[in-house]
Amino acid sequence: MPSATMKALRKPRPAPGAQVESVPIPEIGASDVLVRVRAASICGTDLHIYHWDRWSASRLRPPLTFGHEFCGVVEKIGADVTGVAPGDFVSAEMHIADGVCRPCRVGQAHLCRNVKIIGIDADGCFAEFVRIPAQNIWKVDPSIPEHYAAILDPLGNAVHTVLSGPISGQSVAVTGAGPIGLMAINVARACGATPIFALEVNPRRRELAKTMGADEVIDPAAVDPVKRVREATDGEGVDVLLEMSGNESAIQQGFEMLRPGGRASLLGITSQPVEFDLVADIIFKGATVYGIYGRKMFETWVQMTELLKSGKLNLDPLFNERMPLESFSDAFSLLEKGQAGKILFYPNGVPA
Repeated sequence: MPSATMKALRKPRPAPGAQVESVPIPEIGASDVLVRVRAASICGTDLHIYHWDRWSASRLRPPLTFGHEFCGVVEKIGADVTGVAPGDFVSAEMHIADGVCRPCRVGQAHLCRNVKIIGIDADGCFAEFVRIPAQNIWKVDPSIPEHYAAILDPLGNAVHTVLSGPISGQSVAVTGAGPIGLMAINVARACGATPIFALEVNPRRRELAKTMGADEVIDPAAVDPVKRVREATDGEGVDVLLEMSGNESAIQQGFEMLRPGGRASLLGITSQPVEFDLVADIIFKGATVYGIYGRKMFETWVQMTELLKSGKLNLDPLFNERMPLESFSDAFSLLEKGQAGKILFYPNGVPA
């Protein structure tokens, strides 16, 4: 490596904002891997950290390098690492499970009671290099493009949500067409769902939802979405609700448009407790409700890899902005305004 330091986007203190700093390249232990970051993607969690909201203040302990969606090339491996070698193209599961709590012991490591998250609890990937435990490394298939490899983390959330129940031949409502909601539309389409309804108030995202495979896109601020979806499904409602918004009204509307016996998979995070009609919308409907958190380790990674290799997913409409790390303020401004899909940082330089 050319020097003992690297540039990184840091949260230097418990306050809004961030700054690019020169910091030591991480030292790795016997079971760690050092990865040279090619591309890192911004997500909504990073925006919360940037603004330093109530959640960030309760969880993070600055100074910290943030960022948790990335791909890169293995630079160095620890003495005990096998199965990964310098030069390998990789991404990583950034949730580090303890392996000993009850969820971990029964095969539900994604629900680990003591999970630590790289980019939140430890230095993340908005840097030239990132240190990852070898057990969390995911070798990327050569057929998967670099920009797709950088978003395997959020794509995994979408795949987990969509595939938490039957999907082929099912009618689907996706409430919220942010980046993960848009991915969910594309995954549901690739897996044979039809028709797919997308509910979104942002006009740019409504256009993207159509491009990503939604059969009908509804602006809930202009049209009664429950009435419209029921009309389009012969009064029955949809088989599957994929809730991606975390918005109280969208959640209520989603359950209202779910047919009796339908499945609701909820990924969106609410800022406050939500009220809805438990009796009418869940109990009397016999609805099946799944709470979705992260990705299954590593079942979801296998599923999304095979979907990408099949060529059935087209995520390209999500990508417009590719920026150097130094342009972080512009990137977060675009994200905050809902004017971007997946923004990619290139800590080691934007490719020509």
